[in-house]
Amino acid sequence: QVQLVESGGGLVQAGGSLRLSCAASGRTFSSYTMGWFRQAPGKEREFVGAISMSGGNTLYADSVKGQFTISRLNVNNTVYLQMNSLKPEDTAVYYCAASTFLYTVISRYNYWGQGTQVTVSS
Repeated sequence: QVQLVESGGGLVQAGGSLRLSCAASGRTFSSYTMGWFRQAPGKEREFVGAISMSGGNTLYADSVKGQFTISRLNVNNTVYLQMNSLKPEDTAVYYCAASTFLYTVISRYNYWGQGTQVTVSS
């Protein structure tokens, strides 16, 4: 089992950048694929990206490809989401989640953080 805590959200102007962090408890962090999802007001939660256990493979939603970058530091039990060139439509609660493969489907992720709010002003 793993517990996840996101941080780094906040208010940023359009065009700015933020880096989200997701800290995991437990000794088995490197055994999990980590994903990032987001949920905007009134919308369903959607896949943003995911990173493999070793960090050697990543997968991104088309909407954020080239704009967001996922990385992880297994020695620190942390996964990151670097978000650049932010737009108002990136405003959402961002969640990290743990799975066993590079899934894009929410139901394949077993463990979730509580989320962190990102607000991009125009």
